[in-house]
Amino acid sequence: MAINFIRSAAVYLIVGTLLGIYMASSHAFEQRDTHAHANLLGWVSLAISGIIYQVFPKLADHILAKIHFWLHNLGLPLTLVGIALIYGGNPPIGEPLAGIGSSVVSLGFLALLFNVFRSDISSSAHEV
Repeated sequence: MAINFIRSAAVYLIVGTLLGIYMASSHAFEQRDTHAHANLLGWVSLAISGIIYQVFPKLADHILAKIHFWLHNLGLPLTLVGIALIYGGNPPIGEPLAGIGSSVVSLGFLALLFNVFRSDISSSAHEV
């Protein structure tokens, strides 16, 4: 499970990086919020989640880890498209997409929260 999070994180790293390069080269920074969300919710959050699941394999083996993964990876593209539409001049379509997507991502984070607090994970940590 951990590797799935890290692979997804790497995809969002490229998305955020390419968007940043585009903005810098075009001197058009309207999509800076999309860029920030791709990097923070995509690259950073997914990579940290992958590390958590690697270090605590009991968490990775639970159904909540799979729920977290799928909710995050279904909600984040909706969020990014919604934000891009908002700052691209189409808020009537972008706002509901961003709202739905961010709500789905938040449900994924709640799955992580429940997973972390559901049992004693200290005995399951790998030595790093």
